[in-house]
Amino acid sequence: MREDLLNRTVSEKLRAGRPVCAAWAQLGSNVSAEIFAEAGFDALIIDMEHGPWDMQNTLAAMQACKGTGCAPFVRVPWNDMVWCKRALDLGAAGVHVPYVSTREEAENAVRFCKYPTAGGVRGIAGSQRAVRYGLRKAEYYAGADRDIIVMVAIESPEGVANIAEIAAVEGVDGIFIGPSDLSTTMGHLADPSQPDVQEAIAKIEREAKAQGKFLGTIAPDWAGAKKLYDKGYSLVYFMSDTTTLSAAAHSAVEAFRQDCAED
Repeated sequence: MREDLLNRTVSEKLRAGRPVCAAWAQLGSNVSAEIFAEAGFDALIIDMEHGPWDMQNTLAAMQACKGTGCAPFVRVPWNDMVWCKRALDLGAAGVHVPYVSTREEAENAVRFCKYPTAGGVRGIAGSQRAVRYGLRKAEYYAGADRDIIVMVAIESPEGVANIAEIAAVEGVDGIFIGPSDLSTTMGHLADPSQPDVQEAIAKIEREAKAQGKFLGTIAPDWAGAKKLYDKGYSLVYFMSDTTTLSAAAHSAVEAFRQDCAED
């Protein structure tokens, strides 16, 4: 039996507000992507905004997810028609659009991810990986606008001020809160613990829920993620092939130094 072109299980869970577990792929490595996919994560977020990804290794990471049930999402570098189109043509099941601050920007993000028949501007092609190189075009075209997840990130005071309008945009499925960027743009360098940042996050949470959008964000580990899921978040990125590995490596080396230190 052939695998679905797009992972409807993940998209349906998110739109229903159910929990989905995700990991960051930030190394630019298809091997670490495969490890996360084989481990059972529901979604893998290929980070083209901050990670060293090009189109070829993004393709390889998506291929690493194939057959595992893990849906490849892409955080595109910017809210840009070409970047969204290229990620989707590779077969992305969802797009994470950074730094959306206005209703118009949110509308553009949706338009970039939809075909003209659904009110968008996405170019159509019949030879790319998403349509299995021309072998399953009709199937993909019939489901792409329905199944692809569009999630926009709120990372600025302007985005917080406009969150009600942003969350009301039809076609925006989820609202992602970028705590470090948000706190930094609010004057607190990578410190979302500040009271005004926490108030801003609470406002985003309220408005997203009021408009029926799922909530996404990041957490440093499962303990942090569990608290967010308990608050009603549906998509939390709580492992990374960079920071999780570096923390484990550092901890192992520290244990060695402590237990095997020379007198």
